[in-house]
Amino acid sequence: MSVAPLRIGVDLGGSKIEIIALGDDGAVMLRERVATPQGDYAATIMAAAKLVENVDQRVGAGGTVGIGIPGAESLPSGLIKNANSTCLIGQPLRRDLQQLLRREVRIANDANCFALSEAADGAGAGARVVFGVILGTGVGGGIVVDGKVLTGANAIAGEWGHNPMPGEHHKKSCYCGRKGCIELYLSGPGLVRDHRRATGADCSPAEIVERAAAGETNCEATLQRYEARLARALAQVINILDPDVIVLGGGLSNMDRLYENVPQLWAEHVFSDRVATKLLKHRHGDSSGVRGAAWLWP
Repeated sequence: MSVAPLRIGVDLGGSKIEIIALGDDGAVMLRERVATPQGDYAATIMAAAKLVENVDQRVGAGGTVGIGIPGAESLPSGLIKNANSTCLIGQPLRRDLQQLLRREVRIANDANCFALSEAADGAGAGARVVFGVILGTGVGGGIVVDGKVLTGANAIAGEWGHNPMPGEHHKKSCYCGRKGCIELYLSGPGLVRDHRRATGADCSPAEIVERAAAGETNCEATLQRYEARLARALAQVINILDPDVIVLGGGLSNMDRLYENVPQLWAEHVFSDRVATKLLKHRHGDSSGVRGAAWLWP
């Protein structure tokens, strides 16, 4: 007879919905993904509920359910805000899923889920304070203290990507309505734009890295600008939060040179005679978000 999973996690992304069932030791018992119905809230929550029901049938009923979303739940209203998947905005996602699944559901921002996964049994395991960073299409962050996600009074703790990039002239407008956001410089599209402005060439982040390694000076200069900006931005986090570990995720986190170069650069911006904070690469890769959703339950 199959044993019910201790934890079920769902990553409710803009392009895919992924589910994972973790055993008591964190081992993956089942993992599945489907395409997200585009722009259709009702179809999206039905797809998520169907995945959970399939896990109940295949692995065993009764698992706890955590949901990671590209947004946040408003604390006063319980409605979704700040979501890249715009069909979720203004919707009572938790209430609707709880009615469909007939059990309590926990919801957190996907960057928080990433941080929680890496703090639980990933690169930040054993650290008291972990700051998780997503460097991808956007720039996100999450904070875990003593194994628990820090949400904050406004449910925006860790959202460092929409603070101004230090050391830059803030003329660029962000989609959020602010100018000079860190996301404009440190996201994948931001790296591409910076290289285009400097060289006139359109290259993907992977091409820039490859060409820099082959000795192209223009590409090397682009990566050095990126590393200097990342160092300044993370130094602000260290000055405020003073985390034990910063874990990088997202596509740009696969640039291995970051882990050696950035800590050498951030020291001059950190208000301390030494910097003990470690900069580490994710352990679980693109599985961290859905794993973290499962770990929303202790």
